[in-house]
Amino acid sequence: MEYLLHILIYFAIYALLGISLNLIAGYTGLLSITHASFFGIGAYAVAILTTQFGLGFFGAALIGMVLAGIGGLIIGWVLSRLSGDYYMLGTVGFSYIIFAIMMNWSSLTRGPLGIPAIPRPSLFGLGLGDNLKLFLLLLFVLLVIYLLSRKLVASSFGRVLRAIREDENALRVFGYETTNYKLAIFAIAAGMAAMAGAFLATYITFVDPLSFTIMESVFIMSIVIFGGFASLEGSLLGAFLLVLLPELLRFMGLPSEIAGHVRQGVYGLLLVLFMMYWPKGLMGKYKV
Repeated sequence: MEYLLHILIYFAIYALLGISLNLIAGYTGLLSITHASFFGIGAYAVAILTTQFGLGFFGAALIGMVLAGIGGLIIGWVLSRLSGDYYMLGTVGFSYIIFAIMMNWSSLTRGPLGIPAIPRPSLFGLGLGDNLKLFLLLLFVLLVIYLLSRKLVASSFGRVLRAIREDENALRVFGYETTNYKLAIFAIAAGMAAMAGAFLATYITFVDPLSFTIMESVFIMSIVIFGGFASLEGSLLGAFLLVLLPELLRFMGLPSEIAGHVRQGVYGLLLVLFMMYWPKGLMGKYKV
């Protein structure tokens, strides 16, 4: 039961990340490789505020979402001058900057040592320490985020996002300030990713910079590619498959020293195959 709950909790966390990144990359067409940074901001906000300042989980998670949203606005504003491949390369640069801050600001983040003993959340005095209660809370948050995201993409705001993906210059001709829309969705998605990071921190009760490298951003992008661009349901499916895959590989009996490399190789092979033969992913509306 505990093993199943472990898989389900990780699925819900990465489903949140997949949905949030799909709003940027799938619906708006902005290829971002900095999502793990917002993931890390949420995790570190909960870790620092709960262990060093005694703040509760929910307050710390909210502050983490606000900080990630502000970071998203700043990064989005800087990158608004770029497009295409240059935009993606810009997000890579910001990923390294935020990773370097996590690694080197030792007085706040404890650097490579990480932050241990992060407490589990409690609500109205009711402890949510066991994994079942934590999963139910996380599942509720995932459901709310999914429904809000569906409402957002079906609204006039969502139609503008899809129009930006199709032809941003044409949209500007009609008087739309497309930069404002891109900044807004970047900040919203960053806040969602921070919420996922908050749950990761309280679940594993430990955070360190190596959990939020650029390879983690690539993994989150893989969820979107597998599930399909501009498909929220595809993000759920992609998260489920990519979380389940390494668990299935465990039963192959590979030596521990090569198991991680094999998993990375399988991910890479699947990405190549999907881009060659299923460029829309499993449920996507646009090609990669």
